[in-house]
Amino acid sequence: MNSRSYFVFMQMELKTFPATVDSLDPLRQYVKDVSQQAGLDKKATYNLILAVDEIATNIILYGYEKAGLEGFIDVLTEVSDNRLKVVFEDDAAPFDPTTRELPDEEDFDLPLEERPIGGLGIYLTINGVSEFSYEYINNRNRNIFEVDIKSP
Repeated sequence: MNSRSYFVFMQMELKTFPATVDSLDPLRQYVKDVSQQAGLDKKATYNLILAVDEIATNIILYGYEKAGLEGFIDVLTEVSDNRLKVVFEDDAAPFDPTTRELPDEEDFDLPLEERPIGGLGIYLTINGVSEFSYEYINNRNRNIFEVDIKSP
């Protein structure tokens, strides 16, 4: 084993949550538990929970409830190559959060009452994890969060 790095390999784990607001607390707790098991530090865990909460809330409120649909969010987790990967899959209408216009430095300089509404949660999502990506595969949305696990 190389002394500069270590590798942890786990099989991808699947957990399914109903796409309802009542699922947000258990979903956050699940991601927190997985993060702690993977060895993420407190700040990285907090940022990941904030990111997944934002995306899960959008899936539930806009992908399902606003459309009058019921469904589920499948959460897949995997730890490998010093990285934690969390994937949300859902059957709501396609929505790529990476195409949303995000606030920029000018927006942050404006007084709160003059800032445009929306986009801050997705900004925090994208900037709170090592990598965030979106795919639409097999008629399913896939929001992919990846966080580097720092070696002790």
